[in-house]
Amino acid sequence: MKLLTGKTALITGGSRGIGAAIVRKYAENGANVAFTYVSSASKAEALRDELRAMNVKAECYQSDAADFKQSESLVAAVQADLGPINIVINNAGITRDTLMLRMSEDQWDEVIHTNLKSVFNLTKHCMRSMLKTGGSIINMSSVVGVFGNAGQANYAASKAGIIGFSKSIAKEVGSRNIRCNVIAPGFIDTEMTGELDEKTKEAFLSGIPMKRYGKSEEVADLCVFLGSDMSSYISGQVISICGGLNT
Repeated sequence: MKLLTGKTALITGGSRGIGAAIVRKYAENGANVAFTYVSSASKAEALRDELRAMNVKAECYQSDAADFKQSESLVAAVQADLGPINIVINNAGITRDTLMLRMSEDQWDEVIHTNLKSVFNLTKHCMRSMLKTGGSIINMSSVVGVFGNAGQANYAASKAGIIGFSKSIAKEVGSRNIRCNVIAPGFIDTEMTGELDEKTKEAFLSGIPMKRYGKSEEVADLCVFLGSDMSSYISGQVISICGGLNT
């Protein structure tokens, strides 16, 4: 059963990690898929070709989601190529971890700009079309945005901001059949988390009741549910996928 047949999805940060897993799951479920990347065009194009082999419409776009004008142009291009956007997944994100006493202004600004402003940009530019058709907005936060973490004040602030933003959007446009939800992953085994030192990894693992790290595909499965009509009465919610860490 393909849950997303007939829907067009735009996924930021879709060329690797959780984003790439979402892109593949969406194609497997019949969606037309547009995704963005910042660098490594060859990798993004290979993924696009993989999706097209599944007999779905797919396109990749080099675009910085944190840039307001680029985001506006991106949405226009996706709509011209694939039609009206039904699902937006704001997945692009970075970390610049360090303790507050050592954190530079640039490290703060870069994380807030990339992680939080990008969500504003894409949501705003997709909103006008969605007001006519309805749709689902899925914003990727983190359990760190719920309970904080030492050495990640910038990242936690950006991810907490996504939660407040999403709850507000759900209230603003719920009457127009637009849903907005947040996914808060815990420790998911990706390239980004692979950059953490072993001490940090061990500390995370010790606090996870299920005693394992999550998989990108498990986050992607939740994205499929929230993008599909199976979640048609779910909006304004923060769903943790963390093996019981946020309990």
